[in-house]
This record gives sequence, structure tokens and C-alpha cells, in this order.
Amino acid sequence: MGNQNTFITREMLANYDELNRRKKEIEIQLDELKKAFNQYFDMAFGKNVKGELAINDFKLQRQIRITEKYEQEATVHRLEELNLMDLIQKKPDESKIKSAINLGLLKDEDLAGCKIINTSQAIYVKNTDGNVR
Repeated sequence: MGNQNTFITREMLANYDELNRRKKEIEIQLDELKKAFNQYFDMAFGKNVKGELAINDFKLQRQIRITEKYEQEATVHRLEELNLMDLIQKKPDESKIKSAINLGLLKDEDLAGCKIINTSQAIYVKNTDGNVR
């Protein structure tokens, strides 16, 4: 780690801890407001209907986004019945691959260059002085 610790101060950690706590409180309040707004729009316009409300210099809008996705098993079965095999996408079964590797039927090297590894970073700051805020 070297000298990198000198760039991190207790004040920075305390500030991060406090901001993170306030962020969570703010997210709870925002969720409550969104719920109230959606209840208003449900009553005023109907469920899953877009709407708009203007109060003085504020405008509140609700947009509705619809996402459609085909249920995998039923769709594959139906396409097979219709003999439309070109519309079916093959994909590796990751749990079976892991099992085959564990059983020695397949080696990691056999699939060299086939694996995608994603990493993400998370930062946690915790107050350890024992005082609960």
C-alpha cells in the first residue's frame, strides 16, 4: 500500500460515512414521494397510464415504459413445433459446464478464450468507534 494511506484522512472517511447515511435517508424519502405520485396518477388517470400535473412552476409527469420479452421455454417449444429452428438461439449452459469441469469431463483450458470475466469495485466505509448514530 505504501504512502497511499497518507492521502486518505479520517475526515474523508467520516464525511463519506455521513454522506452515505444521508443518501440512504434521501432515497427512502424519494421512494415514498414516487409512491405517492404513482398513487395519484393511478387514481386520476388509471393504472399504467401516463399523466401530467402542473402546480405553479413545477410539472410532474409519469411516463409508462413497456418491455416485452418472450418466455424462453414456451417460445422455443412453439418455434420447434413451427419448424422455425433458425429463430432459436443456442447458448451455453453455464451450470452444466461448471459441473463438467468439476467432474473432470472438461478442462478449463478446453474453453480458453471463451470466458468473459467482469469485475466491479465497491467501497464501504463503516464507523468503528462503537457509537450508533
